[in-house]
Amino acid sequence: MVKKELISRVDMTKYSEATLSLTLEEKVGQLFMPAAFINDGEEEIQKLEKLIKEFAIGGICFFHSRASAATNYEGKKEVLYNKESLSLLKKLIKRYQEASKFPLLISIDAEWGLAMRVENTPQYPYCLTLGALDGHNSLIFEQGRHIGHDCRETGIHWNFAPVSDINSNPNNPVISYRSFGSNKAKVAEKAVAMSAGLAEGGVLNSAKHFPGHGDTATDSHLGLPCIEKSKDELWNNELLPFRVLIEQGIDSIMVGHLSVPSLANGSTQPSSLSKDIIKGLLRGELGFKGTVVSDALNMHAVSKLYPTKGELEWLAFDAGNDVLCFAENVKEGIAMILNKAIDSQIEESFRRIWHLKEKALGFQTKNFRKKLSIPEKLNRQIALQAITYLGDDETDLERFWAADTLCLTAGNKEVSRFLKKCKEKKEIPSYSLFDISNPKEKDKIERAEKIVFTIFPPSVKPQNNFGFSFEEMEIIKDILATKEVVLYLFGNPYFLNLLRSIEIKHKVIIYQDFEVFQEVAAEHFFGKIKANGSIPITLDL
Repeated sequence: MVKKELISRVDMTKYSEATLSLTLEEKVGQLFMPAAFINDGEEEIQKLEKLIKEFAIGGICFFHSRASAATNYEGKKEVLYNKESLSLLKKLIKRYQEASKFPLLISIDAEWGLAMRVENTPQYPYCLTLGALDGHNSLIFEQGRHIGHDCRETGIHWNFAPVSDINSNPNNPVISYRSFGSNKAKVAEKAVAMSAGLAEGGVLNSAKHFPGHGDTATDSHLGLPCIEKSKDELWNNELLPFRVLIEQGIDSIMVGHLSVPSLANGSTQPSSLSKDIIKGLLRGELGFKGTVVSDALNMHAVSKLYPTKGELEWLAFDAGNDVLCFAENVKEGIAMILNKAIDSQIEESFRRIWHLKEKALGFQTKNFRKKLSIPEKLNRQIALQAITYLGDDETDLERFWAADTLCLTAGNKEVSRFLKKCKEKKEIPSYSLFDISNPKEKDKIERAEKIVFTIFPPSVKPQNNFGFSFEEMEIIKDILATKEVVLYLFGNPYFLNLLRSIEIKHKVIIYQDFEVFQEVAAEHFFGKIKANGSIPITLDL
């Protein structure tokens, strides 16, 4: 029996001694990474503890709650807010580690910080916001370092980031704002900066979603996307960031659930289950030596295809995945792998996983600050460099300081930080899109000559007009078409595609609705700063 103390020394001379202590069945158990839910009940927690103990599970991946899991969106289960989630997470990590014979690899999706899964934790800008930075990759490195530190301080070893997909489809329902943009070279360089920052912060990193999920219109949580591009097209575009990251020594690569026939000898089989794509392309042609992890195996792109328990887990392992993320049939999957795999196949994947554990536990021995990061200063630096102006003459905004200008807000029921900062400089009449229903207020809006229109899309995803109703969009379009407007967009820039038929002279993209981003936007409106960012995507304007 290998002791936790032995592994925590991270002494490579002890590596063979440790691995000799595991049975073949325990080594197969190390391949499995089932889901753990921060807001689970005691019964479910005990079930996972039992699973960890009985099957020598190698790691767990944390999600906020069962209701928040992406495959539950179609069920519209309510996601309950819990301000104590961070405390619960730390307690659960300790509890699950104590239940395990060997140290667990603890993972999470924290693409823009722990806030992606955990309430009341530091939140940093989306990748698409970082994509607007014209250079300034040091800021991306710092964001990665901050996020890595927060993960490590919480007890997490492995952050499934950076997203390395090139988002070329404006209707992509699942990548979009999570991508650095549509320019392959910029996506590659920014993913490298983020992965290096995560490593410096003390966590393992992972490029996803190989071979590239950006040019899809299907959410792989709910269905299987198909990419009908030639291998040459993919090699020179979607695969470029992964090729660069492999050269830079990325720890792991997550394989997405995508049908890519040109990479799989014409087969429509999901990439996560394709030997051609994982063993042939990723391992063979690209020469990747690190750990391959499957995208979540509960996702409907694959889970609905294989009703026999254990079959999906076996196929994913046999295709070349070392780690089976969100495996739902652990017992049956272990049994099928033991029955069908040759020992050398198991040993090869086990060695890669064990090496990651040694590296992760090596991070634990470093002297890090014992508090979570404070994001405001870095977020302001990013906001100053990301804000993007689309128009003919940025200095022309001075005319909107006139007395007859009013501020109109859509999508934000509260008085925005932007408006409060503006009113510190000048008292500007302000109205909400909801005031249109009031005849008196509607008349004032209709008589205004100039409007500062601040739009806060309710959703960052493109479906259903980014959360605006049809009626609201019609009002927005009518105002933009009939008034002299400067538009400040606090959200996903793809929203502008909904306004493609309207000529808008001044458009300013802020990308985030964080208060510090709103403050920077106010500074821009009053001419204290210039917009330094570049649009990271191609818009259909």
